[in-house]
Amino acid sequence: MCPVRAWAAWWHHCRYLGLDMNGYVFRKKMGRDGVSANPHDGMTADSFLECFRNNLLDIGIDPRPYGTHSFRRGGCQYLAMVLRWPLRQICTWGGWAENFDNPGTIFKYLLSWTDAPQLQREDYFNPERAGSDPCTACGRTCTCA
Repeated sequence: MCPVRAWAAWWHHCRYLGLDMNGYVFRKKMGRDGVSANPHDGMTADSFLECFRNNLLDIGIDPRPYGTHSFRRGGCQYLAMVLRWPLRQICTWGGWAENFDNPGTIFKYLLSWTDAPQLQREDYFNPERAGSDPCTACGRTCTCA
């Protein structure tokens, strides 16, 4: 299922049922098939993983190789690259801010040998390089954005 269509269906059903749409989208599981109506009851990581793996089984994919690492990695990259959060804030979000004794943790989520460089090294300080996509925060398209 397309995630955008899933979100739209969730939004439509919540409005139709008069449910509070503030708070968590992935809410605490209640019983076998229900979810909490309380918007402040977030789903646990273990419960999310169980649901995710059950969804994979539903579409005929072996769930054993899959975990939540890609969600956490994608979340970190989104916060850093799109929302432009500072590293300290991302570490707090990820639960790595307690004593910063292992800085490699945040970097394994932000960088990977499989990532394609977005800019050639020789263009880092090239004032003539083309502008970038508009910044989601300020709307600038200059090379410093």
